[in-house]
Amino acid sequence: MQGRDGIADEGTDQLEGWRSVAAGWERRRDLFARATAELSERMIELLDPNPGDRVLEVAAGPGETGFKALARIRPGGELISTDGAPEMVEAARRRASELGLTGVRFRVEDAAALSLPDNDVDCVLCRFGIMLVPDMEAAASEIARVLRPGGAAVLAVWAGTSVNPWMTAPGKAATELGHMGQPDHDAPGPFRLSDPERLRAVVASGGLAIETIEDVPVRWVAGSLDEWWETTRDTSRMLTQLTDRLTPGDIAELRMRAELNLAEFVQGDGSVEAPGVARIVLARGV
Repeated sequence: MQGRDGIADEGTDQLEGWRSVAAGWERRRDLFARATAELSERMIELLDPNPGDRVLEVAAGPGETGFKALARIRPGGELISTDGAPEMVEAARRRASELGLTGVRFRVEDAAALSLPDNDVDCVLCRFGIMLVPDMEAAASEIARVLRPGGAAVLAVWAGTSVNPWMTAPGKAATELGHMGQPDHDAPGPFRLSDPERLRAVVASGGLAIETIEDVPVRWVAGSLDEWWETTRDTSRMLTQLTDRLTPGDIAELRMRAELNLAEFVQGDGSVEAPGVARIVLARGV
């Protein structure tokens, strides 16, 4: 299908994919929180929320990034934690309850069609979300619409494939073995906005005024290749969907090839320490 119907179909596929891995993201929450700790702190630093602010997190997943803003917006502030997948919203709600957090409202929201009024929030966070929305320009427009003039929007995406081997090793192996074609960088996926100019164009298309774009390191650590593989299977829609249709023998071969792609990052004790790079945009409502 073409046009809006095509976008709608793609959006449905994306949503179902994320619903299918929500439990895995909840299980692996701590590993991802450690890996992206520096990134999350920098996002909150750039957001610079104040007491009493209303902060919207778009595509929040398990909610960890937005939760870091709570101390900055008290007293009187509110975090609105949203995701398109109800299972992700419930995972974030459970985490907030575990941490005893207050001042958080949880909502299921389509990033490309937010239900909030115009100029409703003081700040917007979106970590690793906008590049996964089929209509990225619509999502950027919605962020601009709900953000008050002068309010900060901080968005994070992944930088290029070559600097994120932890994430790319399975897909590279699948391509090498003929289980997948070359990735379509126009389709929703983690590296869709790795080109800084495309990132700039998408964010600006919604009416946001870009102030800065910067790269932040990510450090992935797993206790073993087993943990890396199981974490990736738990959280990667691509790998989950691929292994669902492969034979056990094909899966074993895929895993072996993927582990070879990570071999240089395996330490003497068998643990895995791989670098990564994320890219942050700070923009303002106008």
